Amino acid sequence: MKKTTKIIIAGAAAIAAAGLIAFVLFLHNRQEEDVPVVEEVPIITEAETTVTTTTEEPETTTTTAVPVLSDRAQELLKQNKDTVGWIKINNTQVDYPIVRDPGEIPATDTYYGGEEYGWNSYYLTHDFNRNYWREGALFMDFRDEFGGFEEDQSENIVIYGHNMANGNMFGSIRRYRQDYSFYEQEPFIQLSSNYKDYDYVICGFCITSGNWYGDFIYWDMEELDNKEDFDYYINTVRQKQMIDTGVDVQYGDKLLTLSTCYADEDNSRFIIVARRLREGEKAGDFSTIEKRKETATTTQSSSARVSTNTTTTVADLSAY
Repeated sequence: MKKTTKIIIAGAAAIAAAGLIAFVLFLHNRQEEDVPVVEEVPIITEAETTVTTTTEEPETTTTTAVPVLSDRAQELLKQNKDTVGWIKINNTQVDYPIVRDPGEIPATDTYYGGEEYGWNSYYLTHDFNRNYWREGALFMDFRDEFGGFEEDQSENIVIYGHNMANGNMFGSIRRYRQDYSFYEQEPFIQLSSNYKDYDYVICGFCITSGNWYGDFIYWDMEELDNKEDFDYYINTVRQKQMIDTGVDVQYGDKLLTLSTCYADEDNSRFIIVARRLREGEKAGDFSTIEKRKETATTTQSSSARVSTNTTTTVADLSAY
């Protein structure tokens, strides 16, 4: 190849290379111009907010402790499912288990011997072990409640028992109507449920009719859950009472009524009414018992306060 030709080619190549470099630079600058400039955007954070939440009190479930049977009750219930407690009065023969009358008994019920009985009648002729026995047993009215939950207990527990000449059952409580000073010695009654022991103070005792047409159907007044019925019951006992005990009794007190025969000629009954001790009162200490306010200004001697009905016949009667 000729030298001039080589020079021409070299020059052309150099021009071409320069042109290419210029073109590349042009493109580079063009791309930089086309790329948008992104301004730095400040990061915006949400301001801290205080959230007020209402915390609901958790639901509290009130759990009532399940009453626990006493050891004595567990043993007695093995012998008789009708067992509801025990009663004791010091210096008397009253120291017995108590059953609750089962109500009407059909002849098909072999537990009671396969004979038919009406309410409040079976334990008139059967002892605690359900054997036929003329002295019967001390039994609670079939409508009464005397379980472990005090709020469910009847306002007036009525317990029946024969007035036995030998002093058995309720025979020995005749001492209250025969000798009024005995009340001053033993004004308290111990009554236990199958779960707890209670003490009562006698607030009145009297003689009244046992007939349905009588003026005081005390055995049909277990649920004294309104003040009118409660006051009627207590006021009637006070009107008939043989001595004024002075014990204060108010609506809301739990009552206990012991019922036994007095005379069969007129089907009369001797009843003792007691109320459960209040907080601060102590069994065995009559000075702790709250007294009616009016008795403080109208205190009379025992002989002046007794009822005119002082007949004291002692009989072994067939009715409670």
